[in-house]
Amino acid sequence: MQVQVRNYEFERIADRKRVDFIADFLQHALPSHANILDVGCGNGVISRHLGQFGFNVTGIDVSEKAIEKAQALNTYRNVQFMKKSAEELIAEGAKYDAIICSEVLEHLNDPDALLDVLNKSLVGNGKLIITVPNGKGPRESLVTKPVLKLRNKNNWIWKIIVGVKKSLGYSGTTVQSAADNLDHVQFFSKKDIQQLSQKHNLKIVRFGKANFVEDVFPFSFFSKRIKLLQKIDCKLADWLPYNFTGGFFFVCEKNNS
Repeated sequence: MQVQVRNYEFERIADRKRVDFIADFLQHALPSHANILDVGCGNGVISRHLGQFGFNVTGIDVSEKAIEKAQALNTYRNVQFMKKSAEELIAEGAKYDAIICSEVLEHLNDPDALLDVLNKSLVGNGKLIITVPNGKGPRESLVTKPVLKLRNKNNWIWKIIVGVKKSLGYSGTTVQSAADNLDHVQFFSKKDIQQLSQKHNLKIVRFGKANFVEDVFPFSFFSKRIKLLQKIDCKLADWLPYNFTGGFFFVCEKNNS
């Protein structure tokens, strides 16, 4: 049996681990021609990754800048991108075999509203794959929350931090999205996602972990330059209790019981 070589746009091992979790599940659960929706697709990295396996992928985002970049980078005929909300799609009656909601819910003031829409957009036995940062994990606790507090104060400490980050090569942007606002306004624990899923009649059938402390300075200064450290960090997350992971991966399906 010939193993297909995967093409990655993600450089970080943690990002590759996330997209592999998504792709591996879909390849085993769905036929290659299945219709997949990538909600909040950003620059379309995940959509294009899935496109190489033959899936028919539609990526949507409300950021015009992100969609323009996604379209410019796309070379797959079975992948398309649209500046559109999930609410607009469901109004058109579109249904999907699987929906990807990766690193999206933490940016929303009302994640319940989106999950309600996505549930209605799935076929009867459709799959919903959610990935979110661990709101109580190392990165959110030691980096994201303190940085947001300091930035909101906009004092001299924040200005010094921005200067130091720039000098160390931290741009504040991500390969996944060119959107102007990437702030986290929700901080989910594993229990939060479980309760959110149950509320929308979704059953979690698979669970995965991201990395450990790779994103926390000063570890990040070294790990971003040394791939081996990233690999070790991802393995540590698998071995440690789930509270220590930087992010969660969930596969949900409709609870028809």
